[in-house]
Amino acid sequence: SFKLLGFLDVQSVPCARESVLYGSVGSLVVGLGYFLATSRVRRSCDFAVGGFICTTLGYWFYCRYNLARQRIRQRMLKEAVRNKILYEGSHLDPARKQTGNERNDS
Repeated sequence: SFKLLGFLDVQSVPCARESVLYGSVGSLVVGLGYFLATSRVRRSCDFAVGGFICTTLGYWFYCRYNLARQRIRQRMLKEAVRNKILYEGSHLDPARKQTGNERNDS
């Protein structure tokens, strides 16, 4: 496995690989763009490092937020399927329509 900075296992941590890849592309774009605009090598390297950090962290938070939303939706769907299986055909089933006789009995 590939470890970034010795501690971040890029293969097993969700969103780490994509964040590093987008960060490197962002670094290249920002550094090269600044260099083409100003022709200052040292300053463009500084901007490239800043672009890497900003792009990596920005995509990291975006990806983790979407991953958390997806897990919440999966958990809600799993619970709904479990409740559907549990209550299907019983008087507690919300999808089952009550007839006139069932309303009078309750």
